[in-house]
Amino acid sequence: MGWLVRKKAVGAAVFGLLMVAGCSSGGGSGSTPSAATPSGKDSGTSSSASPGTDTAGAEAAYRKWGLKPFAAPPAPPAEKPVKAKPGEVPVVSDIPTKEKIVFVTFDDGAEKDPKFVEMMKDLKIPFTMFLTDDIIRNDYGYFKPLQELGNSIENHTLSHPNMRTLGEAAQKNEICTQEQKLGKEYGKTPRLFRPPYGNWNENTRTAAKSCDLQAIVLWRESMQITNMQYQRGDKKLHPGDIILAHFRGPKELKGASMTEMTANMLRHIQEQGFTVARLEDYV
Repeated sequence: MGWLVRKKAVGAAVFGLLMVAGCSSGGGSGSTPSAATPSGKDSGTSSSASPGTDTAGAEAAYRKWGLKPFAAPPAPPAEKPVKAKPGEVPVVSDIPTKEKIVFVTFDDGAEKDPKFVEMMKDLKIPFTMFLTDDIIRNDYGYFKPLQELGNSIENHTLSHPNMRTLGEAAQKNEICTQEQKLGKEYGKTPRLFRPPYGNWNENTRTAAKSCDLQAIVLWRESMQITNMQYQRGDKKLHPGDIILAHFRGPKELKGASMTEMTANMLRHIQEQGFTVARLEDYV
């Protein structure tokens, strides 16, 4: 009888060890970010690593760029908070949330600085790219390593026009043709659209819907060289704000580099007690 009790106890202990091993496997805060989905629309699941951890490696990576690691963002909501009215494409400048998170976006694609790719590999900050074909076509390949980190490539038109000056058919061509080009080059069709200069009208919304886009994305702050421009009078970040930056080089940045501009932006975010989350998890 005693032998039977001891046998059951050993079996329970082994089962417990197996359960612990199963729970500790898989992706954690230190897991490698998965690459972008190879085809189709973005599923909305997070594929980017959390921005910063407490590990010595992350601290060293951030220190290399004169920064401190960010707190990990909260888990994204089970249901995305941006809602569309029936038959309408929503237009958003910020995301409904009470969490102290903001969303970083980069536009156009003019500057193709390899140091920026190195920086983003080190920092693992999630961000969204809104790219224009006329500006990136001389080097589509530059943006692929950034996409492979889990950062989405979204639609910013073929030629960067003021959309308000175009009729519906011309707007549809700018948006839908860029959808096709980006889908072909990067293996995933964009879900989001940003109109150049933030200029749009109802023809833009109609064209975006006809191109199967799910949201028009504007912004609340824009990053310059060292400072942010705020749309609100209190001149500070708010939960859910979308921040606009650009792929810009020393000529546009008055001698500064894109990595310097990005480091300045991240300091502004961190100094105000915010961390960075992935936009596609919320839209």
